[in-house]
Amino acid sequence: MDDTTARLGLGLAAVGRPAYITTARESDLGAPADRSVEALRERAHVLLDEAWALGIRYVDVARSYGRAEEFLGSWLAAHPGRREQLTVGSKWGYAYVGEWRMDAAVHERKEHSVAMFARQWPETLSALGSAPDFYVIHSVTPESTALADDELLDRLRGLQEEGVRVGLSTSGAHQDEVVHAALAIEDSPFSVVQSTWNLLETSVASALQDAHDAGWTVVVKEALANGELARAESGSRLEALASGMPSDVYALGAVLAQPWADIVLSGATTRAHLRRGASARPVDAPDELAMDPADYWRRRSERPWR
Repeated sequence: MDDTTARLGLGLAAVGRPAYITTARESDLGAPADRSVEALRERAHVLLDEAWALGIRYVDVARSYGRAEEFLGSWLAAHPGRREQLTVGSKWGYAYVGEWRMDAAVHERKEHSVAMFARQWPETLSALGSAPDFYVIHSVTPESTALADDELLDRLRGLQEEGVRVGLSTSGAHQDEVVHAALAIEDSPFSVVQSTWNLLETSVASALQDAHDAGWTVVVKEALANGELARAESGSRLEALASGMPSDVYALGAVLAQPWADIVLSGATTRAHLRRGASARPVDAPDELAMDPADYWRRRSERPWR
């Protein structure tokens, strides 16, 4: 395993539930009728096998990723001895409510309360079969009450004392504000942050550098912008910048080049995607594709679940 592969992680968001906002799902996963619980469990296990063979040792799941925690837990149970060699990160604060339906009106529900934490922590333990190494508040935004809830912060400090590294993930146009607010908390329980950074959304970079400098582990999600950077259109600026390199490899390489990026997640849904991602190496990408954060997150919010 080389140093670059050691920094890659496998995220199971796209294979833990039948519908998600990534592109090309029908070509990658088949028609909706082919996405039964059993089919996606098998798909997740195949990807975990491939990731293990490639030397990837970080796996990312969440309570809201359908049955992703359960899929990982069953894979770990089938491979005794591997758990000790993996770092597992999970997230709480969203519940999956899509009932395994493609046409669900609502797929996930957000709640950053003490009651939600108390309910979801035992669910995570049961699904995984052991405690995750990282447990992260899912998608904290400036509107979230989590960072000002003293009772919740005390509960998280208790989890930290049990040996679990506590963190938060960020979303939205003000990720930098959230990271800095978390860094400023007195006696903070946090030592992990998971944020979106990619060639289109670069606004959180300085805050992630600050977190890294403070000794936090920085995990980068959505490196391919939910598939938008996975395939360059002919004649596009992305194609020109990649200079013959597959655009997904180029986009991942741009993230790997960031000195503060400790772990970079691949949301691969096929073994071929995962292998290409594992071939990525740091590349010096110019900052010319970046969008206004508000525009980026508005476009992301408009993506259909499919």
